[in-house]
Amino acid sequence: MDQVGMGNAEHQGALAKGEVLPRPASSQSEGFKPRSVLNSLLSGAFAGAVAKTAVEAYKLIYRTYLKDGFLSLWRGNSATMVRVIPYAAIQFCTHEQYKRILGQYYGFQGKALPPVPRLLAGSLAGTTAALITYPLDMVRARMAVTPKEMYSNILHVFVRISREEGLQTLYRGFTPTILGVVPYAGLSFFTYETLKKLHAEHTGRSHPYSYERLAFGACAGLIGQSASYPLDVVRRRMQTAGVTGHTYGSILGTMREIVMEEGVIRGLYKGLSMNWVKGPIAVGISFMTFDLMQILLRKLQQLGYNAR
Repeated sequence: MDQVGMGNAEHQGALAKGEVLPRPASSQSEGFKPRSVLNSLLSGAFAGAVAKTAVEAYKLIYRTYLKDGFLSLWRGNSATMVRVIPYAAIQFCTHEQYKRILGQYYGFQGKALPPVPRLLAGSLAGTTAALITYPLDMVRARMAVTPKEMYSNILHVFVRISREEGLQTLYRGFTPTILGVVPYAGLSFFTYETLKKLHAEHTGRSHPYSYERLAFGACAGLIGQSASYPLDVVRRRMQTAGVTGHTYGSILGTMREIVMEEGVIRGLYKGLSMNWVKGPIAVGISFMTFDLMQILLRKLQQLGYNAR
């Protein structure tokens, strides 16, 4: 894949010192274009699927034997993929649109956004994606912690939760999710965009190589995940409360109970060390794949125009 990023690296002469690098074709300098939105959706969906598949393969290496056999590692994975693909598609697509809108509002068309709008674009994109796909995340969480006999498939989870616990349960834990998504998505996109901007200013290359995109994305994932991890723990606890026997009424109440029973580090940061490995890998792959897919689709689109 490095050859894809390097073979057509699209070098654009060295930048003069202090010159602002123009944004790529999909940036905020364009007006709203349906084809551009479709490209972002397809690229984001593919990026999410590739990143999640890679992480699942990584897990298999470290969990060579589970009580219910190898296939149990993938239990709930269908629900995960059903959530990850639309979540990534919506997040990446809306991020491109928020960058365009904020660029127009702040007068930075054709230029890299300043830090605050750059952070805001990522937070808004993550919030939008979470709002739309949250019920799928609830389903995934339930399937991951319950016996196989309890739910036969994704639709069965929706039906049982709606019938036995009410439709509002599908959005249980949504508040801590949003509170976690705002810093996670904001810092992830902010870090990735900032590293690419600094890279362009120092090297004169507007398009980093594939391995550089992967490294930038990994740094972005590490920072974003570390900032939002305690709220992610709270979200998972509230989502699975109906089947674990706990009753969590609020974010602060859940945090207090976790800290009292398990402590701060072992409770609110449980599993963070493992997530420091798989999380940055997944985010790095996701960002890299999205960018390369965008480049590929733009080239295919240009070839189509030239063939006319």
